[in-house]
Amino acid sequence: MRFTLSPEHHAFADSLASLLSTLDCDTAARAWAAGDPGPGLKIWRRLADQGIQALAIPAHHGGLAADTIDATVAFETLGRFCLPGPWVDAVVLPLLLDHDVLASVATGDTLVSLSFPPHVPFALDADLADARYLLDGTRLRTFTPGTALSSLDATRRLFEPVPGPDAGPARAPDRAFDLGALLTSALLLGAGRWLLDTSVTHAKTRRQFGREIGRYQALQHLLADVATALELATPLLHGAAVSGDPTDVSATKAACGDAAYLAARTALQVHGAIGYTAEHPLGLRLTRVRALVGAWGTPAVHRGRVLAAIAP
Repeated sequence: MRFTLSPEHHAFADSLASLLSTLDCDTAARAWAAGDPGPGLKIWRRLADQGIQALAIPAHHGGLAADTIDATVAFETLGRFCLPGPWVDAVVLPLLLDHDVLASVATGDTLVSLSFPPHVPFALDADLADARYLLDGTRLRTFTPGTALSSLDATRRLFEPVPGPDAGPARAPDRAFDLGALLTSALLLGAGRWLLDTSVTHAKTRRQFGREIGRYQALQHLLADVATALELATPLLHGAAVSGDPTDVSATKAACGDAAYLAARTALQVHGAIGYTAEHPLGLRLTRVRALVGAWGTPAVHRGRVLAAIAP
């Protein structure tokens, strides 16, 4: 099994990162959290032009029919930039239904919001979504957004789904859940890498007691622990994208969540008081990581699946 990315994958990630670096994603995220989705929707449509929402959509609906590793590479890059919006839902949808709505999802004209009880009980950005689906056993139902709920990550606007009419059978709900967990893992890994890179840069420039704080060995050890955790999680992510095995996916979700959370805690220690300010971009990633750790299955759920698979 291959665990390393190809030159084409690296070029794809670099190209996407170059585009995102020009789009002021942090400002869009803050506006989204404040109730103004306009800047975020512009980015949504811009990335649709690059085929991000079309990655998993079949060719007969205008999609790219890309493989899972391509989607994983894209979402690791998205995780670095803390984009608002239901990105995971858009890529997961083709595993649930084969419908004309997929064509408008691929072009960025339709936002999708999904609910997967019990592990994904609340719907992300349901009030903005044009297509909403609730998994009810092996069937899909449409839903309307009910009570709005608060999230530690203000850009993740959650709603209780109010079930509506039956929308037909779900094609592959188990695979859809695993893909959602895998893409969330990629977002976590990307956020963790941003946190590490930003912490290293800060440590090289912030001076205390006449020297850069990055020259202190205790801080170097903290950053080395983060780098190690992220590097160990990376082949798990890529391996799970290749295998598609549920146990691999759950191991990946747990490892990427732990690594990103360690990166967040360490970044806050490195930055000190400035890391607590709402104006600093660090804050967006701190709350995003904390929210994503429990999204698409909590750590306990995924560790339980791994234990069930390996226990005698």
